[in-house]
Amino acid sequence: MVGIVIVSHSRRLAEGAAELAREMGVGKAVVEPAGGGPDGGLGTSADLVERAVEAADSGDGVLLLADLGSSVLTAKLVIEDLDGPGGRAVLADAPLVEGAVAAASAAAAGADLAGVRAAAESAHDLRKH
Repeated sequence: MVGIVIVSHSRRLAEGAAELAREMGVGKAVVEPAGGGPDGGLGTSADLVERAVEAADSGDGVLLLADLGSSVLTAKLVIEDLDGPGGRAVLADAPLVEGAVAAASAAAAGADLAGVRAAAESAHDLRKH
């Protein structure tokens, strides 16, 4: 199953989004949070992201979702360090929460990495009115 990593500047935001996505993935989806800086405050940490990717990786690939700015850069850096573009980990261009929920649902249904990424990115189309 494709794993999912939530990269955020906030540990609590990453944990909350991961919790919601896991629930929407009917307990099947593996969703790991990677939030906050190395000291536990706000920020990003490549080490935390790498550990989350390793924890989420069952061999079918890992989708990363990031909130903004340096979280996106950190996610891209980790992907490059792991195996370069087109490898086992990819970053989705998706809204964090909606994308995580869509990705977890797709992963739980057995979608491959490209399908999970497409599901996450389709969350751009979700309207709230």
